[in-house]
Amino acid sequence: MTAELVQEDLTLTRKVGESVSFSCGGTQQRSNDIYWYQKKDTEQFKIILHFNKNDCGINKGYGHPQKDDFTAEKTQRGCELKINKVRVDHSASYYCSCWSHRDYYIFGSGTRLFVTAQPVVKPVVSVYPGASRVHVEGSSSLLCLASAMFPPVVQFSWKRQKNNGPLEDLLPTGKEELDFRESGHIISILLVQQQEDSSYKYSCSIKHEGGTVEAQTQQAMIMAPPGCSASSG
Repeated sequence: MTAELVQEDLTLTRKVGESVSFSCGGTQQRSNDIYWYQKKDTEQFKIILHFNKNDCGINKGYGHPQKDDFTAEKTQRGCELKINKVRVDHSASYYCSCWSHRDYYIFGSGTRLFVTAQPVVKPVVSVYPGASRVHVEGSSSLLCLASAMFPPVVQFSWKRQKNNGPLEDLLPTGKEELDFRESGHIISILLVQQQEDSSYKYSCSIKHEGGTVEAQTQQAMIMAPPGCSASSG
């Protein structure tokens, strides 16, 4: 069993004066105390508070300058970190942490808060075969492009399908993947080795605050022949 904390929300977007709550779940927690940290782009991690996950008993004795803005709220999902009225200076990433059964602190993946009047817009998703210069010997690649979204934070996942069979999730151990960000676009590149069955077709989906978006088309891999080197053009 692995020790992990789960923060389901990649991002949360709110207007000034609205409320927001951050959830944190998981397994293998040795302590009932959940710690919350704030991370702004130009600053270090700062602990805000901790609370008991069972009764939401709270301790703010860490000297955080915004500590009075935060509370613990009991919900169906457990105790959550809450800001009753957000301000622009609450814009940051928020991470939960606790002491695990393996005797070290574990952290969630973080939830980024955007305080803005800009509406949430789902990404446009496209899948393309990789250009020849990204091929390496005995492999091929596919590109999944996310664009035109707000907030500009997404999480990629890849699936494959053989003939008309069921869709299979590609687990992290069964793929090589690179992510790039530039000019409002985020690109995931999937590399597949030549021994992979060429009858598979691949598709990607993107998790976003506006919902999960599936690519509308599937792509088959075109393998670079053995002995061919990557193009320099």
